[in-house]
Amino acid sequence: MLGGVETRSVSPVFVGRADELAVLTDALGRAAGQEPQALLIAGEAGVGKTRLIEEFTAEATRRGAAVAVGGCVEIGAEGLPFAPFSTALRALRRRLPEELAAAAAGQEDELARILPELGETPRGKHDEESTHRLFELTARLLERLAADRTVVLVLEDLHWADTSTRHLLAYLFRSLTGGRLVLVATYRADDIHRRHPLRPLLAELDRLRTIQRVELPRFNRAEVRRQVVGILSSQPDESFVDTVFERSDGNAFFVEELVATAGNGCRTGLTESLRDLLLVRVEVLPDAAQGVVRIVAEGGSTVEYPLLLAVSRLTEDELLDALRAAVGANILLATPDGDGYRFRHSLVREAVSDDLLPGERARVNRRYAEALEADDTLVRAEERIIRLASYWYCAGDPAKALPTALDASVAARRRHAYTEQLSLLERALDLWDSTPDEIRDALRPADYTEAYPPCGCDPATPLQRLDLLAEATVAARLGGERERALKHTKVALRSLEGATADLDLLRAAWFWTERSRLVASLARGDGWEELGTAQGLVKGLPPSQVHAEVLVRAAGWGMLHNPGPDNLAAAERAAEYARMVGAEETELNARITVGSLLTDAGDAEAGFAELHAVKDRAAALGLTSLAGRAYINLTSQLESHGESRDALAVAEAGVELVARSRLLDTEAWVRGNMAETLYSLGRWEEAAEAARRTLKVGQSAAPRGMAFARLSYLALARGELTEAANQLAAAHRSFGDHDLQPQHRIPLYRLAVGVAAGEGRLADVRAELAAAVGDGFPLGHHRYAWPLLLAAATAEADARGLPAADPGRAGTVDLIRSAARRLATPFPLWQAHAEYVRAELLRAEGKDTAADWTAVESAVRPLDRPYLLSRARHRLGEALLVSGGDRDHATALLREAHAEAERLGARLLREDLALLGQRARIPLTVPEAPAPAAPDTDPAEALGLTSRERDVLRLVAAGLSNRQIAEKLFISPKTASVHVSNILAKLGVSGRVEAAALSHRLRLFTPTA
Repeated sequence: MLGGVETRSVSPVFVGRADELAVLTDALGRAAGQEPQALLIAGEAGVGKTRLIEEFTAEATRRGAAVAVGGCVEIGAEGLPFAPFSTALRALRRRLPEELAAAAAGQEDELARILPELGETPRGKHDEESTHRLFELTARLLERLAADRTVVLVLEDLHWADTSTRHLLAYLFRSLTGGRLVLVATYRADDIHRRHPLRPLLAELDRLRTIQRVELPRFNRAEVRRQVVGILSSQPDESFVDTVFERSDGNAFFVEELVATAGNGCRTGLTESLRDLLLVRVEVLPDAAQGVVRIVAEGGSTVEYPLLLAVSRLTEDELLDALRAAVGANILLATPDGDGYRFRHSLVREAVSDDLLPGERARVNRRYAEALEADDTLVRAEERIIRLASYWYCAGDPAKALPTALDASVAARRRHAYTEQLSLLERALDLWDSTPDEIRDALRPADYTEAYPPCGCDPATPLQRLDLLAEATVAARLGGERERALKHTKVALRSLEGATADLDLLRAAWFWTERSRLVASLARGDGWEELGTAQGLVKGLPPSQVHAEVLVRAAGWGMLHNPGPDNLAAAERAAEYARMVGAEETELNARITVGSLLTDAGDAEAGFAELHAVKDRAAALGLTSLAGRAYINLTSQLESHGESRDALAVAEAGVELVARSRLLDTEAWVRGNMAETLYSLGRWEEAAEAARRTLKVGQSAAPRGMAFARLSYLALARGELTEAANQLAAAHRSFGDHDLQPQHRIPLYRLAVGVAAGEGRLADVRAELAAAVGDGFPLGHHRYAWPLLLAAATAEADARGLPAADPGRAGTVDLIRSAARRLATPFPLWQAHAEYVRAELLRAEGKDTAADWTAVESAVRPLDRPYLLSRARHRLGEALLVSGGDRDHATALLREAHAEAERLGARLLREDLALLGQRARIPLTVPEAPAPAAPDTDPAEALGLTSRERDVLRLVAAGLSNRQIAEKLFISPKTASVHVSNILAKLGVSGRVEAAALSHRLRLFTPTA
């Protein structure tokens, strides 16, 4: 290994960049205050990104920060998974060994996928949450490391980043919320063409306000002059500066090269292109040194010294002499850890690589591959197989490239680098036809295809191209590359057309099932047509895992889209088939669907027993993802049956289980269910926190949409109509409109009804109701339909007496009654809702009595639903007062309801109760002495309305315009407009429609019959 060679920078003076360095050091200061910082540094090749990073990291080190730098590795098209993170974490482990060990404690096996030194990676099940789980663990590791010290993590050359690195970086930028961490990434801006894979990430990061962008411009002439002075250590001729500035166009690296070539006796005007300029200093090296430089150019971003010695086929003395010449000429540099060499600038490496002859490039790559095959200690173990695959591929040897590509795909999958796995499998597919038959015949079963039955399913049967398509489909789905997965299923199904063998039919069914999932997730349909085709293919075949998978997915689809007895039968048959073939995981998945469908069908005892049994069995087997699904369904079903306290206890246990395994989407679903339960129980602050936590951990659209809906419910109950509308819009955006399941669609209708009613838009209330009823309420979805009907009935009752509401009221009331008659009331919770809807419809018709509301209050009281109970008591108290009933009982009811509304923060309910108490001369807080009875006063006075404003508001409520009001009251339109503005301000509303609705809701004027 070469040592003692001076490798100083050609430009010892740090020129310009004062503002950019100030941004970085300022971020360092803010991070010290427990405020994580994220920065992106962009600039063209050679503009000085690395030099800026060197100055910044030196300053960070002086301030006591732990600094780790990792560079993205350019090795083949797919890159090394997580390469910069592995390098940076390895540096942190050397710097802070005990601290990193403590931060990783308990999760070493998972984190070993990024930092292999932590231990062996587990070989468990892979799923769509595997990558997110790894990313979450990495984020928490960094936060723990940066809890008590400033940590600076620099990722260089992001334009070469592999897909997994890009995804992890995006996750960190979004999710880091604590710790003294500075995360910096650099990239070459001039390389980011329209189709560059980094471009979508940059667009996503542009939307994050927490990320600072630093753009490095080229130097101006004055800065170029300072750089030249620094390099020459003397004052240059101004004409020389002009020439250098003109030729370099202010690019710092080209300035260095131009000055260096001039110093070597080359005239700057002799080179015809910048590429030739970069090769000038290589071409003056001794022949052996030039050969070594060419070898290093093909080896990747960095080449280890032992590997270089093996590939160069020089003696160690000859290699050291060649390296000394290349390092002395500032072409190569020793790596920071001292175990290899890299080019001082990637532009030189690219120029040297491009200058190689095609045969020369293939020969060098073959040497690299042969060296790695002969000695597997030449490079790090986690890099060896992927680099070997790249070298053989570039060597143009399919017989070697195909097997190594498959081996590398297995290594990538074990690191949850599914997109890199997919790229390697697609390379294998490209190599398949050009690989000799004897090589293909020696390949054995596919590595990971879930339930798919491989063609190479026994030692005597070789791997087939169809198996690779199945592997690629799974890898693409797990990596989020759904379009690519869909393409592979299409190719596979085309090759299976006309097949009649049982195994081929099962394979076709498997691919159709995959297409069903992909079509739904890509918003191309609901996936039922594809599932139907799969069911037709397995019909009549003997039981198998594929058959069971098809049935359980069909039953699950039906449970969510079109509930009915056929789904239960399919799920039970799926469980039976899975049991027969020993596929316990598939059996447990089917039993979750069975348990949910049993509870929907009214057999709650059997359904809950099944869900509990599956939950416990899956947890015992370590199938945490499956146990998480059981928790999701169990908490939902318990809440649907009104057993909210049990639902909360189960949800808390579920969150604890899945959070330990970092199953983020599963945790989001359970927390979303928890938010619903907490809302029901009147623990609204906790419900809001659960919904916000759902948004933080949720990765997929559906659980996030559910969280937005829960926040909308809370805002609506609190009287925050603008916030409710905003959260409803966010929920709509999350769910989309391609496959809106009833469990999502109906609550959104209910929220839309609530917002429209609160804003006085009765026509929109009726339109939303009609649309919801038109879409239908499938079996088992009464839990969502009853609250919707109650909201619509309440809106109609509140609008009674509003002239504009009279037309269409009878039809709407009939529509609600008709829909209610078709809804199930299997449990006390929904029986109470049915009673409530009936009373509200009577109130809308002016026919409700105290007896009607007594029945409602009695039905709601045992349910542990404080908000619903307070609303019922409000109506019962009002009915008692209107009918001249028991005033003391009414007072007690209104006080209890008012106290609960205060506790909950239910502003609209509290205001309604306050006004009713004022009109009835009932203090809603217990007075020291009984208040004397007094006649009612005009409630408008309580709102501060003058006599004239009261007259104007009455006409506004009747739907008159300013001009019509002016004519009625013999005032000018301008005066009427002033009165209306004052009224809106006093009522705290934003428009005339809302003012009219409020006046009727608060009974400011006597309603007409």
